[in-house]
Amino acid sequence: QVQLVESGGGLVQAGDSLRMSCTGSGRTFDKDTMGWFRQAPGKEREFVAGMNSIDGSTRYADPLKDRFTISKDNAKNTLYLQMSSLKPEDTAVYSCVQRPFYSVVIPTRPGSWDHWGQGTQITVSS
Repeated sequence: QVQLVESGGGLVQAGDSLRMSCTGSGRTFDKDTMGWFRQAPGKEREFVAGMNSIDGSTRYADPLKDRFTISKDNAKNTLYLQMSSLKPEDTAVYSCVQRPFYSVVIPTRPGSWDHWGQGTQITVSS
């Protein structure tokens, strides 16, 4: 049973930086594709970033790529999302996602991912 548990969310001020973590269990994720989505109140889930564990290839949502960085520690089975210059519009529930294989094209559709964490709230105050 794959489980993904996010941590590192909270309340921050505009302009702050924050790093979120996602620790996985139930399998080794060193051949998987991992990623992050977010959902703001009243909005649909939005792809943030994704990474292939084997070769470190990444994909970002275009509006976020200059401020967000995805990374992974395979030894710790942990995925990270480093966020900088946070804005109030970054306020959302951020969820970790996983699919158990390499992705030639990392998908941005929520339905393309197999497992989801419960999510962690990030609130950016102005």
